Amino acid sequence: MDLFGNEHTKEGTKPQAQFQPLAERMRPKSLDDFAGQKHLTGEGKPIRKMIENNNVFSMIFWGPPGVGKTTLALIIANSVNAEFIQLSAVSSGVKDVRLAIERAEINQKHLSRKTILFIDEIHRFNKAQQDSLLHSVESGVITLIGATTENPSFEVISPLLSRCRVYVLEDLSEVELLQLAENALSNDTELKGQKIDIQDKNLMLRFSGGDARRLLNGLDLAIRSAAKDDNGIINITNDVLKEAYQKNYIRYDKDAEEHYNIISAFIKSIRGSDPDAAVYWLARMLKGGEEPKFIARRMIVLASEDIGNADPNALTIATSAFTAINYIGMPEAQLILSQAATYLASAPKSNASYLAIMEAKQDVELTGELGVPLHLRNAPTKLMKQMDYGKEYKYSHDYEGHFAQQQYLPEELKDKVYYKPTGIGEESKIKDRLKNWWKNKQR
Repeated sequence: MDLFGNEHTKEGTKPQAQFQPLAERMRPKSLDDFAGQKHLTGEGKPIRKMIENNNVFSMIFWGPPGVGKTTLALIIANSVNAEFIQLSAVSSGVKDVRLAIERAEINQKHLSRKTILFIDEIHRFNKAQQDSLLHSVESGVITLIGATTENPSFEVISPLLSRCRVYVLEDLSEVELLQLAENALSNDTELKGQKIDIQDKNLMLRFSGGDARRLLNGLDLAIRSAAKDDNGIINITNDVLKEAYQKNYIRYDKDAEEHYNIISAFIKSIRGSDPDAAVYWLARMLKGGEEPKFIARRMIVLASEDIGNADPNALTIATSAFTAINYIGMPEAQLILSQAATYLASAPKSNASYLAIMEAKQDVELTGELGVPLHLRNAPTKLMKQMDYGKEYKYSHDYEGHFAQQQYLPEELKDKVYYKPTGIGEESKIKDRLKNWWKNKQR
């Protein structure tokens, strides 16, 4: 069982097995041999039903590297006897797309045959290149299968996305990855029959980073690099594994989906008051080359949204961090980011100000443009004064405690309370103060 996306050679020119990567040699030919993605390929699931009904439609496969996007597209094409044309968005342009469409038109008109156009890394196509696909996808001349590691909502134009179904391919489990490795050792034409001992299979899985292609090709290199002992056993030691895989694989692309996953984990760790998790995800982002200003900007938003008036100093810390990294730069900026992240994670939390503005916006949408009470209106002209603009307005500083109780909301919303302090941190003082001022309001 294999899953992966190396380009196919034309029939009759297939390279000899010993020159093919292990991942290519183990590529499955049917859904029954395909590992993982049972939510798509299992009995009664979308991909299997589509093949059984011989009803293939355009789709986008979205998932991390090495989980079977290309292989699944090949299996679909072979199962419905469609011609499979593969393009890579990295090296192909509009001209290549047009040639593929011309080929598909010939297949449709003269051979009554479907054409599946598979575009790997479709997110790298610009708008013009994606636009060139629209008419042929709409008319059914081609069935498009795009593969992307990035969220298609961000990278695929809306008209094309609306013509495709999006299927999410999930990370393979450790059990599935181990089965792939063991299947290769038992059934590959080059490896079966050899005595191979792997010192730490879990280390091998960790080095693969969840990428099945990397797993198998790294295993193949480790086997070729290791020496046989006196009993003819190939011993794959941890040192051999480290050399074959080079280093622990960290999947992080600051322009790809994992970028959003890790920044999400970082923000949620701070919101959840876990400074240890916060600095771990911060380290992951910095290791992956993330822009420090991006991280600092997100912390500024969090300081207001998730901490708010429970610790008003949090916003000052976050904005100061953004300013400081402009002065300092990397690598010292990591110290500033760490200080800010751990402070925010350790601060008391309140989203009361966030909830207040969201609820107020909702009322604005529902009630429209309610009139400003007359006593709050400005009266720069005599006519406006005659119309009672500003009449009976109470100037707060003329009253005890610099507070005058009067109506500030429109009449229709006069009893509304949007800001409800939590009683956590500094907000407890705010809550008491407002309660004393607005005795007729419930907070």
